[in-house]
Amino acid sequence: MELPDLAFAVWIFICFYAYVDGYSSGKIREACTSMIPCHGSSPQLSPEHTITVNGTEFKPGNNIEVHLSGPDFEGFFIQARDAEHLDSPAVGSFMLVDRRLSQLLTCGRTKNSAVSHTSKAKKKYIKVYWIAPGDAPKRVQFLATVVKKYKTFWVKIPGPVVSQPNAPSSTPLHTTSEGISTSHSVSYLSKPFNASGCGSMKFCIRNPSNCDPESASCFFLSFQQEESSVLIEMSGPSEGYLAFALSHDQWMGGDDAYLCINEDHHVHVSTAYLKGRSPPVLDSENVLEDVSWRLVDGALQCSFRRNIRLPAYKGRLNLDASYYIFLADGEASEGGLIYKHHRQPLITSGMYNVTGLPQDIGGSRSPQLIKAHGALMFVAWITTVSIGVIVARFFKPVWSHSFLFGKEMWFQVHRMLMLTAVVLTSISFVLPFIYRGGWSQQAGFHPYLGCTVMALTIFQPLMAGFRPSRHAPRRQLFNWFHWSTGTTARILAVVTMFLGMDLPALDLPNPWDTYTMIGFVAWHVGIDILLEIHSYCLICKVEVIEDDRVQILQSLTSAEAEGRLFKQIVLTIYVCGNTVFLIAFLAAINQI
Repeated sequence: MELPDLAFAVWIFICFYAYVDGYSSGKIREACTSMIPCHGSSPQLSPEHTITVNGTEFKPGNNIEVHLSGPDFEGFFIQARDAEHLDSPAVGSFMLVDRRLSQLLTCGRTKNSAVSHTSKAKKKYIKVYWIAPGDAPKRVQFLATVVKKYKTFWVKIPGPVVSQPNAPSSTPLHTTSEGISTSHSVSYLSKPFNASGCGSMKFCIRNPSNCDPESASCFFLSFQQEESSVLIEMSGPSEGYLAFALSHDQWMGGDDAYLCINEDHHVHVSTAYLKGRSPPVLDSENVLEDVSWRLVDGALQCSFRRNIRLPAYKGRLNLDASYYIFLADGEASEGGLIYKHHRQPLITSGMYNVTGLPQDIGGSRSPQLIKAHGALMFVAWITTVSIGVIVARFFKPVWSHSFLFGKEMWFQVHRMLMLTAVVLTSISFVLPFIYRGGWSQQAGFHPYLGCTVMALTIFQPLMAGFRPSRHAPRRQLFNWFHWSTGTTARILAVVTMFLGMDLPALDLPNPWDTYTMIGFVAWHVGIDILLEIHSYCLICKVEVIEDDRVQILQSLTSAEAEGRLFKQIVLTIYVCGNTVFLIAFLAAINQI
């Protein structure tokens, strides 16, 4: 086959594959330059859909509201380009309004420089925001490709032209006049914050510790004193709001708060007063100066200045005193209504003076008492209980002739581990009540199951204290009750830990915590099954002598003892595995 024929065949294959698979997911980076879908047909000539914007002028950093509307359509592709060179690469970046209908794409070297559909569900209207870059051309035009049906589509539908102030006039391009209004000028941050000067010139809080504020995943708060005022910078991954508060204690209520709220892709910065756990009361009088903000890559950044002392404003704390510092994020509606933060705020471990000695610190989203609660429960149920059950179930024959303090070794080890679990669980149980000062109404089923586990944990050793002698008629009934109570407690404890790991007060990393707990359960069940199979295989080797009951018992005991080395190796591996799981959970608790 000659080269041109080969190229033609490859082109046919690609288009055929696109026909079969389509671009229903909207991931159409291959069409970044031409904006033409490979649907095997020619585009339509007279467009039925229109592009409108809310402004005719822009400055670098401004947001332009862009609308695409018309009869039902399945797919779309929107870009902004240099109006004088429409074949040039895409210009600027976009922000989404509805992630269910639209998604961001990267064309060329510019991140988020195009918008497309997420599915082929029919739609009539799309709204996005275009962010003008610092190196934007003088005049920018919006273009859209719209797919009504698979073989019915329009390519590069011309939209409005927006220009920078004092841009030279030129021949008007294809534009629409619907929906155009003057855009509002905003104070826009030209670049992200940085950690330069943290600990030497300014007081910084970072979460995770030592993270780079230029990263969209870093929560950052800094205070830099400048004569009688303080410059405050705050940033973090939030499309709703970011807020920090100064407090005399580690509880919400009576606090001096500062909020940066994303209101329809314009950030409103305000002071507020926190009264108990009620929503913050925004102040009508704003005491902040030099307000700037920036929205980029899902991160919200804002900066402002306030005087160290504001004696004329009630509720504003002096910045030359020491406070606990809260840092929270959450969702906000388009009207600026803020919702409760979906996770525990970051709280400093101590009280700090932000105008005093510069420091670079972290914080914790989980109170120390709740961390201790989780850590003790993990120690109790991942190590002591699990190992104690394995010892009692499989090591009676192995350690039946070894004694410790006058009792069989397996029994002493089992009792010691179980009593340790009771003590750890009891201590851990009271810690949330001390922290909350009572019952928590917002923890779902976790506290109810926790109380059930605590009751069974206390009942189990009490019942063991009244166990009948080994040959008593009621001993078998006791054995069944003892086993069923312990098994129920272990199952409920695992379920309770699953529920507790995602509560706001602890909130271990998702989905890591779930997978790790599933891994531990599978590890324990796997070891249990392995030892059961081993015990069964030993019993099968025993020569059953029906007429001699004593010989049968002796043979069983002898067979079980034969597996001494194997069981001890498995127990050692099991203890090491449990230790690994425990260290992983404790390390995760320490990091939050």
